[in-house]
Amino acid sequence: MTKSSEHYIEEANMSIAWAKAIKTVTTKGRTEFAPLVVSMTGFDRDGTPEETPNIRSVLDQLLEAESKQTVETVASTIFPFYMWNRKADRSQLFERYAKIVSRLHTASTKNKHGIYFERMITGGPEDHPNQLDFDIGAYNSRDGVRRSLLQIGIFNPAEDLTNSAQRGFPCLQHVTFAPVGDELSVNAFYATQYIFERAYGNYLGICRLGQFVAHEMHLKLGRVTCYAGIAICDIPKGKLSGVVNLVNELNGD
Repeated sequence: MTKSSEHYIEEANMSIAWAKAIKTVTTKGRTEFAPLVVSMTGFDRDGTPEETPNIRSVLDQLLEAESKQTVETVASTIFPFYMWNRKADRSQLFERYAKIVSRLHTASTKNKHGIYFERMITGGPEDHPNQLDFDIGAYNSRDGVRRSLLQIGIFNPAEDLTNSAQRGFPCLQHVTFAPVGDELSVNAFYATQYIFERAYGNYLGICRLGQFVAHEMHLKLGRVTCYAGIAICDIPKGKLSGVVNLVNELNGD
């Protein structure tokens, strides 16, 4: 029997939020948890998320030791942050990405079925296939735009509904943007989420996506929430002791 509060984590600091997610999923007798909702609220004026560098550094060292993708690599599949020039029209970002996406497919076997940002800028209406650009343009076009319109689909049943035992993509199903007043909340829905290899990078990537969308909609990023249908511990618990001990030390536990 679990407490209802265990299923929801809210923190200003993204690193602490991730660390609490790790501790929740690795509680004695547990290797997975369903569902897990993690919400982050600490953003500066530009929408940059609040982090604790030591936690991310220790995690990245462990990821590399386990031959896993780094936090930055995972985050970049959701939003190519370092290709974005906030002073330029957003079309520049989409054009830059379109020029390299074919190379990204061959850069890693994990990209062979698709890349999250690629799905976000395709698959829309025939006359405007870039879903992300469509949503931003629709919101900016008039006051009182239908807010249920502001979502982008990642999971494509025609491609992704298969009997494969292992596929790996896409765990992220869809993302919604919720403008309320002068603030933007972003919600990301995952069917499953690997809490060691992917969760921190997922959080960072969704936060950066929110940073971009908030900038384009002339709003302040206020909250990012990630919903995992099943959060899975994808590493032996003993190997996480360094991260957990660091978090306990920082929290004074």
